[in-house]
Amino acid sequence: MKKLFFTMLMIGATTSNISAQTNNWFQNVKFSGYGMVQYQGTDKKNSEENGFNLRLVRMALEGRAHKDFYWKAQMQINGNTYDPDKSKTDIRLVDLFGEWQKYEFFKVKAGQFKRPFTFENPMHPITQGFMSYSQNVSKLAGFSDRTGEHGSNGRDLGVQVQGDLLWFGDRSLLHYQVGVFNGEGINQKDKDNRKDIIGGFWVSPIEGLRVGAFGWTGSRYMEITDLAGAKTKRSVSKNRYAISAEYAKDDWTLRSEYIHSQGFGANMKDGDKADGVYALCIAPVIKNKFHVKARYDLYRDKKDWQSSKTFYEVGADYVFTKNLQLNLEYARVNERKNHMNYNMVDVELDFRF
Repeated sequence: MKKLFFTMLMIGATTSNISAQTNNWFQNVKFSGYGMVQYQGTDKKNSEENGFNLRLVRMALEGRAHKDFYWKAQMQINGNTYDPDKSKTDIRLVDLFGEWQKYEFFKVKAGQFKRPFTFENPMHPITQGFMSYSQNVSKLAGFSDRTGEHGSNGRDLGVQVQGDLLWFGDRSLLHYQVGVFNGEGINQKDKDNRKDIIGGFWVSPIEGLRVGAFGWTGSRYMEITDLAGAKTKRSVSKNRYAISAEYAKDDWTLRSEYIHSQGFGANMKDGDKADGVYALCIAPVIKNKFHVKARYDLYRDKKDWQSSKTFYEVGADYVFTKNLQLNLEYARVNERKNHMNYNMVDVELDFRF
């Protein structure tokens, strides 16, 4: 994996020469990336901590092998938050796919890429707007999934079709997407030969507004702890749906999504249902330059109030240039299952190249 990462850097350094060549199968190659440098502190009882962190560093190559065929390869490096001792550096391939894009109403994508589930999952981490993706997306769309799936950044291996229909001028009124995936997350073969089917659609009745619904049915082969405490490996079903709405226009963003999940997690004591909802607003003080923001973020690991965890967040960001942004955020956190409240502060410097 490390060799692949450094190979991408070498390829990126030579793209200007490659682009100059008259090769119709390797056109318009672009090397890009971004970094997110973070300071975070919390006064959570018995878990107080503060420090600097590399939230994300990503580097990507993308281009066209043909006028109708787009491809992308992307690597990520950061502190491995999925490692129990958090001592290892994590380098992973997150994207590697090609997409046939001849028709707006029917595109075909194959490889490793974002699952077509929720509005927030496919959003860029910087433009998503907050110090992390919402809890329900993180737990129920394949980031730090409830099933115990390894960290997959909302991605999986599979094939997908999507398209835009019913145009009003240059705006599509209806978008659809549906895909078939392994169900194991990134860089993993299918372990039970059963596939996940994920899809959704949204309508855009007026400019800036979209309202959508998503569904997901599938399974994952995993080690599960039963009610008696015994550990066994077997396929566990997962059935999920999401209801989403977003208004984004004139530098304003309002977005809310509810996700429901049925299917056991890694521990059967946690129950077979979970859900969560978030609602956020990002408002411009100076258009395209300075914003204030707020988010309500609730997740219930057993779909009851005693298992709920809620973030009440406020913050601001300042955009120095399109490639440099500073973010400040404060969160009050309520964990009912642990009977505690605590505070978090997050400061991030995000840059693109």
